[in-house]
Amino acid sequence: MSPRHNPLARPAQLVALGFLGAILIGGLLLATPWAHTDGRFTPLIDALFTATSAVCVTGLTVVDTATHYTLFGKLIILALIQLGGLGIMLVASLLSMLLMGKIGLLTRQSSQRESKAMSGQDVRTATKTILLFSLSLEAVTAVPLALRFWLGYDYDVPSALWHAVFHAVSAFNNAGFALYSDSLMGFVDDPWISLPVSFAIILGGLGFPVLVQLRRYGRNTLKWSMNTRLVLLMTGLLLLGGTVFITAMEWNNPQTLGTLDPAARVLAGFFHSVQTRTAGFNSIDIGAMHPASWLGMDVLMFIGAGPAGTAGGIKVTTAAVLLFIILTELRGETAVNVLGKRLSRSIHRQALTVTLLGAAAVFAGTMGLLLLTPYSLDRCLFEATSAFATVGLSTGITPDLPDAGKSILIALMYLGRVGVLSLGSALALRDRKALYELPKERPAIG
Repeated sequence: MSPRHNPLARPAQLVALGFLGAILIGGLLLATPWAHTDGRFTPLIDALFTATSAVCVTGLTVVDTATHYTLFGKLIILALIQLGGLGIMLVASLLSMLLMGKIGLLTRQSSQRESKAMSGQDVRTATKTILLFSLSLEAVTAVPLALRFWLGYDYDVPSALWHAVFHAVSAFNNAGFALYSDSLMGFVDDPWISLPVSFAIILGGLGFPVLVQLRRYGRNTLKWSMNTRLVLLMTGLLLLGGTVFITAMEWNNPQTLGTLDPAARVLAGFFHSVQTRTAGFNSIDIGAMHPASWLGMDVLMFIGAGPAGTAGGIKVTTAAVLLFIILTELRGETAVNVLGKRLSRSIHRQALTVTLLGAAAVFAGTMGLLLLTPYSLDRCLFEATSAFATVGLSTGITPDLPDAGKSILIALMYLGRVGVLSLGSALALRDRKALYELPKERPAIG
């Protein structure tokens, strides 16, 4: 189908251009002297990098947010984070609604029974619901943070509220921007800071359709859609697996967890397992972690969290589909069955396409960083994966990258946020039926 007749072409272009426009405007504002604490212009590449990271809710930075930007600059960053997070949730959710209207009547009725979270809502209702959910969860997160900053760290009330609101918005939108030069390392053993931030990240990463179904049906799992079940199942498994992996790998590392008491080590391990769901806070020095820890975190970051939410990556549902495809092939079965339902073959192809194109983007970005910088493969791979998956964790090399290296990460952040969304929606909304089939033939595999 040509782009001129493709009903998704114009919406996809508008989404991409809209986010690009927000990045350019945000970058120009952050480059002004009013945004710099020294009253000087910020280099445009650095300002655009920060704006891209904020709009794409990533968290990678090339300058110290806490000391480089004025209150005006920090407010611009906060606005870009909120715009990027809400925009992604709204666009992804509305495209899900568009998908409901694109398919046939019988399939639509079946899908409505399977996923009532979105199909019965018009655009206005969906927009209001997303705004209500987002702002409410951010407020709920900000309350314990404000109390802790005020009562536990002797912040005055305005400062406590400012820090609480900024970090709550950054956490729910999976952005990872912090008002401290060392991110949240000063609170590594403080559950009153780490846990509210972690839970906000998890909720933002579940995705709007899942949040709506949980609110509507509660623990009545029989009414949950396959999407909700897969997201919750994979989220739980990855959070648990990531916590065990990171805690075990870094348990005796004196530069990360080794100097903490056992409870704090587990808390920090859980916190960083949550961060790999595509937030970018850190409470220990990522650059001092074992290279094997980086590799495991690369996998977790690449997978990401739930669709139609604030998280990035290829999404846990995509990883789940690939896992079930592999299990089906190993068992010698013909149909891929997931939680009592059969997957269509188009879903197989979509999952493979998104995953392979994502892997190709990370590979190309890593190759570019290796050619442009003196850093090792493990560090370059970590930065490229973090950028593409819009995570924001860093081994510490991002601020020292040349402008060409920063441009590579900018492209990866934009592609990982807007490109994957547009690609996934295009694949789901495309309705192309072949009028003929070619003869079958099997090449040798393996």
